[in-house]
Amino acid sequence: MRGRVLIIAGSDSGGGAGIQADTKAVTCLNAFAATAITAITVQNTKGVFNIHEVPTNIVQQQIEVVLSDIGADVIKTGMLATVPMINAVADTLDKHARAIPRVVDPVMRAKGGHPLLADDAASALIARVVKGAAVVTPNLPEAEVLIGREIKTIGDMHASVAPLRALGAKAVLLKGGHLEGHHLVDMLITPDDVVTFEDTRIETTSTHGTGCTLASSIAAGLAQKLSLRDAVVRARAYVREALRTAPGLGAGHGPLNHSHTVREQ
Repeated sequence: MRGRVLIIAGSDSGGGAGIQADTKAVTCLNAFAATAITAITVQNTKGVFNIHEVPTNIVQQQIEVVLSDIGADVIKTGMLATVPMINAVADTLDKHARAIPRVVDPVMRAKGGHPLLADDAASALIARVVKGAAVVTPNLPEAEVLIGREIKTIGDMHASVAPLRALGAKAVLLKGGHLEGHHLVDMLITPDDVVTFEDTRIETTSTHGTGCTLASSIAAGLAQKLSLRDAVVRARAYVREALRTAPGLGAGHGPLNHSHTVREQ
């Protein structure tokens, strides 16, 4: 087992997204997952029915005790939900983990549409968590919120490169899963380059937790000292196979198959 990832995110009682998906992905990619849980969500494949936010001081203590003992090579953030939570997490990371690379999944809505980020929290997320991150992994609706402009087409994705760079992260993986049609494009945006990944859509309703899984898979790769590009390539392949072999559980947006065999890249 190589690489330690501290995951700061919410719990999904259905096991398909959040901390559960994060931990499965990191473990199945042969890295070690530790966690700081920010919220307990009541959800299944049909939707989110309730959310209980963990007190910020408890979240801070989770981060502190893990870092002081086990340590981390990469920190992955998911659901942070509110301005107080964002500030509490950012303050703790600034104090105890300033030099540790961060993979930021800017979680804003659940697959069924339930909001997971307060309306007033986007600017705090950008200023306190996105800025300086090793990589941020927004889907198109999340990127629209982050940069304040519409992104509906591949042309729009290209036009968003400069404003996404201006957010202050070292890299952005702009995910094109919300594009219409069968042809999908993801773009890895760095200060000097844009790498485009093109694929055909996998037709399935088992898409719950794809964003969490992808970001945590990238975090595992970085913790294992892969380059960012190689970490993204492996993570995308892992998620696509997890989609293709999904078990078909539940009546809504089902979970992925996290436990499929991964060939080392």
